Amino acid sequence: MEVVGLLLCLAAVVLAWGFLWVWDSWERMKSLEQAGLPGAGSRTLLVTAHPDDEAMFFAPTVLGLARLRHQVSLLCFSSGNYYNQGEIRKKELLQSCDVLGIPPSNVMIIDNRDFPDDPGVRWDTERVADVLLRHVEAGRVNLVVTFDAGGVSGHSNHAALYAAARTLHAEGKLPKGCSVLTLQSVNLLRKYLSLLDLPCSLLLARDALFVLSRREVAQAQVTHPLRLDISIHRFFPVTRGPALPA
Repeated sequence: MEVVGLLLCLAAVVLAWGFLWVWDSWERMKSLEQAGLPGAGSRTLLVTAHPDDEAMFFAPTVLGLARLRHQVSLLCFSSGNYYNQGEIRKKELLQSCDVLGIPPSNVMIIDNRDFPDDPGVRWDTERVADVLLRHVEAGRVNLVVTFDAGGVSGHSNHAALYAAARTLHAEGKLPKGCSVLTLQSVNLLRKYLSLLDLPCSLLLARDALFVLSRREVAQAQVTHPLRLDISIHRFFPVTRGPALPA
């Protein structure tokens, strides 16, 4: 019995320590120091491939950056016309951005044959990079947020945005002081665990972690029912260095 009591006490201590560690990490991740993000008033450009990407994949990020008082703009590289519903989806995008706090004047939608909404087409990296750089320079952007190499869902159009950002970084073309934050792809199980994935997310290496509050979850659900509660990001280093992982 003494051994059982000792084990129970030890388990209680470990659980209490784990709870306090998660709570402390949660509090710290809300701060600029923890996330390493630019300060209030920074100009952030969210770069997506299709209407609804901003809601399905980046809602925690957009709302988290708004919490940090960033000025968020959106650059969407297609109208989402795969099923010939481009005009409808453009309107839905503007409505979604309005809910997320991005005004229509800060939303740019590219409707160009060079960037078709098609998972079977890999967009030309140099063309995407040229367009992206023009918007970064014109908007004097401090932070670019986009997909990582996995594209979260594996969509080739998503991955093309990462390739373009990676090219601009590798060639040193991004303006001084402009960072790139990429949304980390996770496996299907973790993607839909919602807040149950929080301990795992806190344990794994990352540069920024955004978690929605209950109010923000309700806000995100207005934009898309499949929104995530958590988004994990990695920074590109600002200075030149070894080649980034493909």
